[in-house]
Amino acid sequence: MDKFWLKSYPSGVPAEINPDQYKSLVQLLEESFKKFASRNAYVCMDKYLTYAEVDMYSQRMAAWLQSRGLQKGARVAIMMPNVLQYPIAIAAILRAGYTVVNVNPLYTPRELEHQLIDSGSEAIIVLENFATTLEQVLAKTPIKHVVVANMGEMLGFPKSLIVNFVVRNVKKLVPAFSLPNAVRFMDVLAQGSKMTFKPVPATPTDVAFLQYTGGTTGVSKGATLTHRNIIANVLQSEAWSQPALAKAPVVEQVTIVCALPLYHIFALTACAMWGTRVGALNILIPNPRDIGGFIKELCKYKINMLPAVNTLYNALLNHPDIGKVDFSALKISNGGGMAVQQSVNDKWKKATGTCIIEGYGLSETSPVATCNRADLTEFSGTIGLPVPSTDIAILDDDGIPVALGERGEIAIRGPQVMAGYWNRPDETARVMTPDGFFKSGDVGIMDANGYVRIVDRKKDMILVSGFNVYPTEIEEVVSGIPGVLECACIGVPDEHSGEAVKVFIVRKDPNLTTEKVMEHCKEQLTGYKKPKYIEFRDELPKTPVGKILRRVLRDEKKAA
Repeated sequence: MDKFWLKSYPSGVPAEINPDQYKSLVQLLEESFKKFASRNAYVCMDKYLTYAEVDMYSQRMAAWLQSRGLQKGARVAIMMPNVLQYPIAIAAILRAGYTVVNVNPLYTPRELEHQLIDSGSEAIIVLENFATTLEQVLAKTPIKHVVVANMGEMLGFPKSLIVNFVVRNVKKLVPAFSLPNAVRFMDVLAQGSKMTFKPVPATPTDVAFLQYTGGTTGVSKGATLTHRNIIANVLQSEAWSQPALAKAPVVEQVTIVCALPLYHIFALTACAMWGTRVGALNILIPNPRDIGGFIKELCKYKINMLPAVNTLYNALLNHPDIGKVDFSALKISNGGGMAVQQSVNDKWKKATGTCIIEGYGLSETSPVATCNRADLTEFSGTIGLPVPSTDIAILDDDGIPVALGERGEIAIRGPQVMAGYWNRPDETARVMTPDGFFKSGDVGIMDANGYVRIVDRKKDMILVSGFNVYPTEIEEVVSGIPGVLECACIGVPDEHSGEAVKVFIVRKDPNLTTEKVMEHCKEQLTGYKKPKYIEFRDELPKTPVGKILRRVLRDEKKAA
């Protein structure tokens, strides 16, 4: 395949990476544990963990897990927000020879039951705040071993007691639960310290993570990510970030803000795995929705890297205390998960001096497939270039590449592409081409320089009188109105045109009217693209990562 996009690469970024330089993620982790032993690896609520401590604690937990009789390849679930126990658990599970199943702690019992059964998870590590959800479904799942963690236990005396008292008794964030056979996280570490850890040789094709995704079918499926998949994406991300990190002043240790949840593939690879590879300090933010609290944490550090989604950047920018944060050391602001809006980028650049570097990927691609250059100085409006060792094709409905500049489905090939969907060969066959491309379900355009512009998901496209309307374009226009805080666009049934455009808006200015929005859209959009309906709301439905859920809005309209 002609990789013509390489001509657009920054100087020093390689065309290829070698994902086989490590036999497994375990080798990568253990190398960093030793190389950076004295460095701080993670900090949460002012408590630091060094690389040596992550090494020690994860080895103890790995020994304990092995003592339960789990066989190599067994699936172990983690159901926690960003707390210090999370990276320990990830490393422990991998080192013990098992597979990590990341679980959203805000899942309903139904969603949790599905994931535990589908993955065949035999053990789970859960924060007590969410243990009641597990209790409701435990008997129906294959789970045999439960480890319960709590917010304060790793923070040291007396802070551990204070935090747990506040969480349990003041904020009442721990609903009553009964898991009689569960073992406390700290007891696991204590017991594991008296056990013998048996290193387990892992191969590149062993499954490291089952990363669950809704995909395009609505049924949650596990993307099977091998050790080699994650290693590849870590090395791709490392190579891609060099132009920004190499700029003076060069920092000895990169400080990363880990506000996106570690159960999400973006944070898992960009923060935990890439951070470990380069010996970074990860600032764990358990609740990024508390923007005031989040900003207080940011004020404590000289941050170098902030991966986030558009809505999180927007929320930070609209908080009155954002000016208190020292952004003088910020080198990289990564945007992913949803389209970065130019209005948000422009405000972020004004506030911090850095552009939001938009990238693109999916759970199925570990996740990064394309990214704008790390030395970007102006908003590009694209999702960037294919990262090293990655091919991007734009395909028509028959799987044939379209001409440059034409719309088609974005397809991705590279060492970061999943092995397939867990126990779903039919779904795997549906998304993989015979020559190894993963069909993303997203519609995009590639230009002559190799830059890809995402138009929308196929299913999000609105058909108005035979014309295609892409919600991202409408949202970009509406978000440019000064009085708009957030917006989302969907198609609704219309007796005249088949579908019509409807926009939901969260106002920043309470005086913003439907007429003002319509007038702005009339100036910016051709007739069939203009919204027919405007609805103002106090908030929009979002994923825990902050991605706006158009699907929920569509389902509301169908049910009405």
